Amino acid sequence: MATKTLKLSIAATLLMVVSPGSLAQAPTTATHVPRSEIMTVFENLGNTIDQQVRVVDIGDDINVAVGVLRRVNTRTEGEEVNAILHHRVTEVYYVLSGSGILVTGGVATGNVEFPADNISVRELIGPSGSRTVTNGQEQAISAGDVVVIPAGVPHGFRHIQEQITYLSIRVDPDQTLPTGYAHPSLED
Repeated sequence: MATKTLKLSIAATLLMVVSPGSLAQAPTTATHVPRSEIMTVFENLGNTIDQQVRVVDIGDDINVAVGVLRRVNTRTEGEEVNAILHHRVTEVYYVLSGSGILVTGGVATGNVEFPADNISVRELIGPSGSRTVTNGQEQAISAGDVVVIPAGVPHGFRHIQEQITYLSIRVDPDQTLPTGYAHPSLED
């Protein structure tokens, strides 16, 4: 049953990502992002929590980026959660290991926009900002889970027990991320 649910989640995600118009002008080759590249970037995270592996042009001026993230020990007490909101980029998380309580949506206040020249905005997430969120939907996520976070939906973790590692597939319909980007650790 879990395999069927995963397949349905992936199929639903693909339907949201690929519109009929994009099929007509899609590239004629696929991009393979092997486990070895993901692990190389993961091993080079250092003190950062998020690194892009690759950014791929899928046609019709749309990019899809693959990133790897690791977050550790967080706990937010009370009703408020610090969240991030991406204005143009949809994220699809695939949890590799660990678990946490993810909060999405809710009432967002304290809008702080990230500067356009911030490396995270330029290479990882596109135009974004931080928010304080109350009354969001809380969901426990763990290894094997898929979460689709549309552009404009605030999201943040309320609690991570030890750590959570996940892939983030980022759908960038405006090509705000650098087309053709490959993480520097892959340049060998």
